Amino acid sequence: MQEACALALVKWPAEGVPGNPRAWLVGVARHKALDRARREARRAGKEAAAASDPTAGPRAAAGSRAAAGPRAAAGPRAAAGPRAAAADPSPAAADELGLILMCCHPALDPAARIALTLRSVCGLDTRSIATAFLLPEATVAQRIVRAKRKIRQAGIRMWVPDGEELTDRLAAVFRVVYLVYSQGHMAAAGPELVRAELCDQAIGLARALAGLVPGEPEAAGLLALLLLTDARRAARTGEDGELVLLADQDRARWDRAKIAEGERLLETALRAGRPGPYQLHAAIAACHSCAASADETDWREIAALYGELIKYEPSPVVEANRAVAVAMSEGPAAGLVILDALGGNARLTSWPQFHIARAELLTRVGRRKDAAQAYQAALKLPMPAPERAHLERRLASLA
Repeated sequence: MQEACALALVKWPAEGVPGNPRAWLVGVARHKALDRARREARRAGKEAAAASDPTAGPRAAAGSRAAAGPRAAAGPRAAAGPRAAAADPSPAAADELGLILMCCHPALDPAARIALTLRSVCGLDTRSIATAFLLPEATVAQRIVRAKRKIRQAGIRMWVPDGEELTDRLAAVFRVVYLVYSQGHMAAAGPELVRAELCDQAIGLARALAGLVPGEPEAAGLLALLLLTDARRAARTGEDGELVLLADQDRARWDRAKIAEGERLLETALRAGRPGPYQLHAAIAACHSCAASADETDWREIAALYGELIKYEPSPVVEANRAVAVAMSEGPAAGLVILDALGGNARLTSWPQFHIARAELLTRVGRRKDAAQAYQAALKLPMPAPERAHLERRLASLA
């Protein structure tokens, strides 16, 4: 609990107080306690194995820091199939991965590591990074400047670490790759909804990571998540580039090869018995890819998976996504209760999807005036042109 409070003193002033501070503290404290207990429980065995096997390499324990947690996600949506092997990464992706590992040096502040990597390695502009973090642009710019100064002053070298040092950097690298894909999957602004080059770059990096740490289930989970999500890319826009909602997409246009690979990777990751946030994200994506139609989507299971995910990522964004799943499984009023409880969070109110979700649920319960105000709040925030056009049509339909 002391470590959780110390982390809160760093994160909350910079990122805002979460909607449920007590749940945030309890979740983080539990995660840290389980992580420490598991590491200590495995220490003796790993030390004995290393002492008795002189041929063992430093990467053998690469997955020892993965977060512990319940195995609730391991069963229902794990697709049957053989163990999946990660494809070899391209040379370009391997080079980019090396640069990312340098930017994720532990001497740098965790938030600064991710911002620096997205800016310097992946080429995202400061505004897009700020949108991904739900932070002011000036705050992100300052983090990047400080990180560059630290690299110069500390003389940090560009190299790919291994063993425990590599393990310590994986969480930040996973986060970077995830955010790169997120910015490609839904652009922060601009004329296009999808930035295909960023999606492809993130998938290449995820493949490189899976090859670098083949025994790490979160690396396989991350690659599975990106493949399962990216499989819908072609169906997300119409002929004129307009937004097509998930429920209205032509599922025949989904990439079945990516779905099959993603499901195999997820099954392999879950068999390791060390669940984590990216495996849970991938399990949620699998719920959508396994459904033959929108009506057959198992929203109750998705809500349960988001409930598990909150234990690893106690953030208002995850809670908002859970609210939507609850609304789909238990009715819009139930989802609105959760969203309204989160409404005082400053970070969340700068996220367009929060207002869009409220608007959709308010429309479903017949509160059309309130729904219009929620759409208007979303339209004041940056978003890609196809999404803006879609919201304007929705707002006009309420009138």
